Amino acid sequence: MALPKRVFSGIQPTSVMTIGNYFGAVKNWVRLQDECDAVYCVVDLHAMTVSYDPRELRRSTKEMFVSLLACGIDPERATVFVQSTVPEHAELSWVLATMASLGDLGRMIQFKEKSRLLKGNPGGGSEDAGDDGTIDDRTFVSSGLLFYPVLQSADILAYRADCVPVGRDQSQHLEMSRGLARRFNARFGRVFPEPETLHTPVPKLLSPSDPTKKMSKSLGPKHFIGLFEEEDSVRRKVRSAVTDSGAPPAGDEASPGVENLLTILAACGFDEDADQMRRDYFAGTLRYVDLKGRTADALVALTTEMRDRRADVLRREKDLDGLIHAMAGRARAMAGKTLALVRDKTGMYPPGRRGWPPNPNPELP
Repeated sequence: MALPKRVFSGIQPTSVMTIGNYFGAVKNWVRLQDECDAVYCVVDLHAMTVSYDPRELRRSTKEMFVSLLACGIDPERATVFVQSTVPEHAELSWVLATMASLGDLGRMIQFKEKSRLLKGNPGGGSEDAGDDGTIDDRTFVSSGLLFYPVLQSADILAYRADCVPVGRDQSQHLEMSRGLARRFNARFGRVFPEPETLHTPVPKLLSPSDPTKKMSKSLGPKHFIGLFEEEDSVRRKVRSAVTDSGAPPAGDEASPGVENLLTILAACGFDEDADQMRRDYFAGTLRYVDLKGRTADALVALTTEMRDRRADVLRREKDLDGLIHAMAGRARAMAGKTLALVRDKTGMYPPGRRGWPPNPNPELP
């Protein structure tokens, strides 16, 4: 009997999970844990590439772990863990960094975009830290942003994942993982499968306040809706959401604001309502107050359920830190096998033999 494919995916430890995070990734993760050998990670090391508060990072990491459990990620059916509790990620990242060229890294779109935002000018670039060690967060571009895709590749390859569920805007990073796996295998012998992209239907959710932009917490509170947000706040944001004025646009596409609300309504499971309101829109009979009211009702039902589920997780899991450490042990057992092979293949001096990491095993599971 063939083993199920292993999937890997990670999520940043932001303090608030949005409906964009949920519909765009996590809802799909819940489904995949019943179809695949699923490995999911809160990637707190990735969050260190920009200015951050250490206490807030630890708090938000734990918060995201709880949020994943509330969404339906089950430690009995999937391996869900915190990235920094598995040091094999960082070790493998260094090995892979030696196989990534500066040209590879410089072409990554995310580095270009983030460095431009930090610098606030079209040319991007960075400023050095001061001689006294101080850093100006307004202009400093961490080299971690440049090496972010290498660590992301290590996250995936440490588990020898067969596929990675991603949105199409993340395909470039997965291509780097494939390329690094290919280079390693060609030079040292096959250790890594080349992970495949697992494209799944992902609704593109936009800011309710500015539907020309992607829903994002970085734009401010009015630009996103939290998965655990309170009813009054959800209704207020939907009520003030941008739609349009005047006649519907020509063609078969709704205006961005209207399309965004219809997409949210359908994502909440009300496809028939969304289809009927789309027909009404093009017939010129749709009242925006009805669209906003129906969308708000659907979101409130979702966020209320999610708050209840989150409260249930906190009641049920009396020792969250213990669970996080237990999950780290499970993840390290998998990643440790990979790193033992990597150490053996690359000629690194073997560590002390006290049972960790496991002895190199040429038989890949």
